[in-house]
Amino acid sequence: MVKKEGVYLGIDLGGTNIGTAAVKDGKVLAYHKTKTQASKGPEVVIERIEKTVLKVAEELNCSPSDFQALCIGAPGAVELETGVVNDAPNLDWIDVPLGTTLEKNLGLPVFVDNDVNVGVLGEFVHGAGRGHKDMVGVFVGTGIGGGVIINGEMHYGGRGSAGEIGHMVIVPKGRRCGCGKKGCIEAYASKTAIGAAIQKQIDKGKDSYLKETLANNKNKPLSSSLIEEALLAGDSVTTEVIKKAQFYLGLLAANLVNILDPDVIVFGGGLVEQLGDDFLKPIRKTARKYYLQQKDAKKVQILASTLGDHAGTIGAAEAAKRRLRSIQ
Repeated sequence: MVKKEGVYLGIDLGGTNIGTAAVKDGKVLAYHKTKTQASKGPEVVIERIEKTVLKVAEELNCSPSDFQALCIGAPGAVELETGVVNDAPNLDWIDVPLGTTLEKNLGLPVFVDNDVNVGVLGEFVHGAGRGHKDMVGVFVGTGIGGGVIINGEMHYGGRGSAGEIGHMVIVPKGRRCGCGKKGCIEAYASKTAIGAAIQKQIDKGKDSYLKETLANNKNKPLSSSLIEEALLAGDSVTTEVIKKAQFYLGLLAANLVNILDPDVIVFGGGLVEQLGDDFLKPIRKTARKYYLQQKDAKKVQILASTLGDHAGTIGAAEAAKRRLRSIQ
């Protein structure tokens, strides 16, 4: 069968789900999602990845090798050149040769990248960042991830570890972050941090709409929909915690502008998708207050992501296209 012209596979590999899409020019032609089952080990997860690829190929009446190339966004540190996942805590993976294994089993070029990087790339090319040259992506979820695009290209840095925006220190000697350091933005504005801050106020005797939910779901991040429910119910504790998170995210955005002066900062992740532009308004206000260069401040746009759950798959497909082109 002839190669499917312009069609690339993008895979979003998460600790809970695997999403696989066949994509052409930013449009999803076919999609399949399944549970990751990370606790069963890398071999089982890789088999499940391959099954999603086969399902997508079947839907388009072709075989995996008929696609141009595949890129998978993995939740952790990866070696771009070898396709090895060095460290993926959510999967409990260390040095897993994901790229070479998939390439051998599926019969097409396979590339591996970080999951947030490909999500940022997707938003840059086909989402909120479309038409711009320089962009920073910030994804607010269980943690805070990010990526930097300069002159249309993903910026990886000298060691391939650029874009760890969630671990920019904004409060010296502040709260302990999951990474082990103190004062990271992730420890102040992620959903995990928001839930912990609400719980702390409850422990001090304050009443909250989320009191019972937190009591019944200890050590689990709050869902974005529950946070919205609490805000709509007028819960003072949640409102105050969210205001503080927005303030810190505004400081983060200002720091990014002062360092990189991008055309646009795109905020994504479940919380942003759920709360929309109302969540971003205070962030914009704080950011602009702390810009060093106030002239033409409004030229720097702070926008919400638009691709939703498909940012990762569409971005991974775009990464596959770019990486294939670079080696041809």
